[in-house]
Amino acid sequence: MLPQQYCLRWKYHHSNLQTMFSQLLDRGCFCDVTLACEGQTIRAHRVVLCACSTYFDQLLTNCGATEKDPIIIMRDAKFEDIKCLIEFMYKGEINVEHGSLASLLKTAEELRIKGLAEVSWRDDDNGSTAGSDASGNNNNNNGSLLVKNP
Repeated sequence: MLPQQYCLRWKYHHSNLQTMFSQLLDRGCFCDVTLACEGQTIRAHRVVLCACSTYFDQLLTNCGATEKDPIIIMRDAKFEDIKCLIEFMYKGEINVEHGSLASLLKTAEELRIKGLAEVSWRDDDNGSTAGSDASGNNNNNNGSLLVKNP
C-alpha cells in the first residue's frame, strides 16, 4: 500500500512571484541582460524575457547563454515601446495611449511577446491596421489581453 500524500498549496504563489520580479526590476537587483535602443537602455531578467517571448528565448538560449551580461541592441524599436513591453512582461498589463498602440503591437509581434503577439487592432482614426475588425474589437479568442481604459 502506498503512503498517503498531502498536497500543500500556497494560495498566493503566482501573485507573489509576479510582485517579487517586479520589485527586483524596480530595484535593479539580479538583472542580467540589457536592452538598448534610441540611445537608452533598460535592464531586465533573462528568465522573465525568455518566459514571455519566444524571440528572446531563442536569442538568449542560443546566443546569450554563455554571456555574463549581454546587451541586446534593438535597432528598429522605439524605446517607449520596449519600456512598455517590459512592464507588460513583468506585470501582465499596461496602459497605452491610443496613438502608441499600433507601434507597440507591431513591436510585440516582432518580438513574439506572449499575450500580445497575437492581438489584433485597427486604428479607425487614420485607417492603419495592426489587425482587427472594423469596430476595433479585439479578435483574440484566447482572452489573453484585456484592453481597458484606466
